[in-house]
Amino acid sequence: MTAENQKAVLVAILAVGIGAAVWAQSGEQRLAPNEFRWPIAGTGGVGTSGAAAVQTLVVKGDPSKPGLYTIRLRIAPNTRIQAHSHPDDRVALVVSGTWYFGYGREFNEAGMKALPPGSFYTEPPGIDHFAMTREEVVVQITGVGPSGTTYFDPQNDPTRRP
Repeated sequence: MTAENQKAVLVAILAVGIGAAVWAQSGEQRLAPNEFRWPIAGTGGVGTSGAAAVQTLVVKGDPSKPGLYTIRLRIAPNTRIQAHSHPDDRVALVVSGTWYFGYGREFNEAGMKALPPGSFYTEPPGIDHFAMTREEVVVQITGVGPSGTTYFDPQNDPTRRP
């Protein structure tokens, strides 16, 4: 192979490699509802309540790192999530089920609003909020990490070890 042919092959290999790298970084992703792969059991994770009755699926990004992320939460029936907050500004949509959601430093069923599928709500940074379910609920949350969770009363934190 001549030096000129070697250069041409090298340029072609680099072009393919760079193209593949750009495609991989473009973030193109399409998922139909049946393509989401939920974990087997409840999984807390950064930016969640940490409750065992909540399954967490990271759809895009990483809530523990700087940058945009989206997570889906599948919450079991009859779950109560005590007052807590997150450091990042978050927006959420109720995908399925009715999500009972309120703002404040104490769990207060009377202060909750029933949010049926298609409902939108916010979780402003540092603002305590609480929630509950009566049926299985799926919620999708988008924020800009890094995220985290701080319970107003640390005794209510389900991830707290004795």
